[in-house]
Amino acid sequence: MTGNDESLDQLSRGEYVHVRLRDAIRAGRYPPGARVRETEVAAWLGVSRTPVREALRRLQADGLLVFEPWRGVVVAELDQQQIVEFYAMRRVLDGAAARLAAQHASEPELAYMEDCLNAAAPGKGDSAEMAEANRKFHDALFQAAHNRYLLKSAAALSDALALLKGTTYSFPDRAETAHEEHRALMEAIRAREPEKAERLARKHIAKAEKARLKLLGDQRDVKLSEDKLE
Repeated sequence: MTGNDESLDQLSRGEYVHVRLRDAIRAGRYPPGARVRETEVAAWLGVSRTPVREALRRLQADGLLVFEPWRGVVVAELDQQQIVEFYAMRRVLDGAAARLAAQHASEPELAYMEDCLNAAAPGKGDSAEMAEANRKFHDALFQAAHNRYLLKSAAALSDALALLKGTTYSFPDRAETAHEEHRALMEAIRAREPEKAERLARKHIAKAEKARLKLLGDQRDVKLSEDKLE
């Protein structure tokens, strides 16, 4: 193997590790704040530490990982301002998706959205399972909008979504109200009422933001209590 071949092989391995690790972060295998050790990733993926090191550098550049003194590389966590900015964009994008879905969604797409909605019903699973069903519902909403540029914009927020710690579905009342909001949104889309669908989607995201900030406050309270015990 020539030097160029070795470099190309190393590059492809680095890309492989980058994709696998990015997907693992998105899937929650490495939650926000978790340490990501070179040796563990190398053993998990069966590669040397060199492509892992390159992938970690790329993921830091992507904003998914950060370096912390005394801890090393960890999965990033969004602060309060970043969360506010994230939900500001979500209101715009989900509102647009709902409006377009009310105009363009096909019957099979509407049926799939209904399936996702039913899977997210309170009592159908634990908070993590309901949150995953909720994510699928929103993904289906964007697909039903039939706008490639909207999909690209939504994809840009997918990494930020992985950096939100915990789920607002841990609040029982939020799981119930979110399902009701989704049901009302689904009815507006089926009725082909784009203005109403957009309004309901934006209102839903605003309530989700409020629950997220409440969750962030609760997490801070717990951390402060733990700090006092140390």
